[in-house]
Amino acid sequence: MSAPHLPLSGITVVSLEQAVAAPYATRQLADLGARVIKVERPGDGDFARRYDTTVHGQSSYFVWLNRSKESLTLDLKAPRGREILHQLLDGADVFVQNLAPGAADRLGLGVEVLRERWPRLVPCTISGYGTSGPWADRKSYDLLVQCQTGLVSLTGTADETARVGISVADIAAGMYAYSGILTALFTRAATGTAHPVEVSLFEALAEWMGQPAYYTRYGGTQPARLGTQHPTLAPYGAYAAADGREVLFSIQNEREWAALCAEFLARPELTDDPRFATSSARVAHRDELNAVVAERCARSGAEEVLKDLESIGIACAGVNDVAAFLDHPVLAARGRWTDVAVPGGATVQALLPPADLAGLPARMDPVPGVGEHTEAILAELGRSAEEIGALRADAVV
Repeated sequence: MSAPHLPLSGITVVSLEQAVAAPYATRQLADLGARVIKVERPGDGDFARRYDTTVHGQSSYFVWLNRSKESLTLDLKAPRGREILHQLLDGADVFVQNLAPGAADRLGLGVEVLRERWPRLVPCTISGYGTSGPWADRKSYDLLVQCQTGLVSLTGTADETARVGISVADIAAGMYAYSGILTALFTRAATGTAHPVEVSLFEALAEWMGQPAYYTRYGGTQPARLGTQHPTLAPYGAYAAADGREVLFSIQNEREWAALCAEFLARPELTDDPRFATSSARVAHRDELNAVVAERCARSGAEEVLKDLESIGIACAGVNDVAAFLDHPVLAARGRWTDVAVPGGATVQALLPPADLAGLPARMDPVPGVGEHTEAILAELGRSAEEIGALRADAVV
């Protein structure tokens, strides 16, 4: 059920979702109090449940993306399964799907059909490359989109490309679907019209490629692939300290550059050196500049380097691995971790939603097991115990 006293309390979302993008969008709706009914395949459910088994036997992806939802299993190829789905849509505000290309239309769930039968429903379609155009029928996954948008060509070192280490295309699409649904709900409340929402992984990540796109189109060459170094600012990157740990810092303007030269490098004459006097000059002479900075950093341990940089107002940080991130003092001091139950009776530490709404507690309800809420939802829709038993016997649920 929806969480009382939260902004989306009273909003019902029905989602035919799998993998990452759509579940990320609907989990954020659930965080705000919406009732999210996740429709899964009978038996195995969302295939993301089986991506790994690292979280008390559960998938790390699934635990991250599916708290505070209800799981209903339905065979949508069976007429009785579709009938149940239609009954759910009778009372829903939002319908989300990221099925394979053409699957929703084959199930009679295309956008125009939905709009005609349920005019107040906000349909949201998440696809790989859009529902029209030459690639509408192509399947797509996160890394494919990272490659197609050119992101992989920007990530890594001069010798080797690399994927971004998180599902960035899926996350981008999920964020735009989430904000699009909120906008559509606001517009429906204001005008009475429910506008469909469409987001593709490719176009979501294409938006995030805006800066390198402008740089390449109008600069004649794409930004260089430089590992932790920044392609258009210098010094900006990670440098090894005397103890072998890396420290990353960034110079954003000429005031910071002058402070770095005078107080950290102890070489104030570099401030006006023609090789380094402007941001563009420093980028053009990056190797010479890096040699100066690296020599200074190598004379002190990482904690001392950080302390010296912080004392003159330079943004800096150590380079954490994931374990260090989990123990980050900011997350601990700000109380950002809380317990969430997962199938099997265990609990996990989960991060609170990043957008705090003053006076409203975060909703952090359990992650559902496959079909955990099937009987309760069917009973709510008026099915008797005998009818539910028959549906189970026929593998409809």
